[in-house]
Amino acid sequence: MLCAFVFMVVFAMMLARITLQPSPASEALIHTNLRPGRSLRAYLDQPALRDAVRQVGGNILLGMPFGLLAPVVAPRTRGFLRVLLLTGSVMLMVEFAQGAMITGRAFDIDDVILNTGGALIGYLLLGRRLSRAVHARRPKAGTRPDTERKAKSRGRAEPMPEAEPKSRKRA
Repeated sequence: MLCAFVFMVVFAMMLARITLQPSPASEALIHTNLRPGRSLRAYLDQPALRDAVRQVGGNILLGMPFGLLAPVVAPRTRGFLRVLLLTGSVMLMVEFAQGAMITGRAFDIDDVILNTGGALIGYLLLGRRLSRAVHARRPKAGTRPDTERKAKSRGRAEPMPEAEPKSRKRA
């Protein structure tokens, strides 16, 4: 768990460095995008396929560590919907910060979608398993162990507890 926390901190620092670094040279090229798919079409319409793959793939890869590490660091974030909501919220905040405060950067909803998609891919490929390995669920008090539950679901009868001897009435 400590390793996952350290990796999450390193990932957050890298994410900030990559996404929140000013880019005055590209200021004239940057436009805010609030319509899903608009930037994706622009990427795919570029003559060099390499640039499109770099933009789309880079955004997907940028989100993957979040889907891997968030459920390990914070086990309450385990679950497809929770990872979706958490990642979407964090990436929205990053994009808002880019658009509002960083020269040469703009808000792009397609980046949020691609980053969140990458996090979900990371969660489904490995994050879910890592989280389960680190945070094994413990049975709740009063529930039967898994072996008895599995035996019952297969139709096997559980052994009956031995009957207690009836107390004899005293005369």
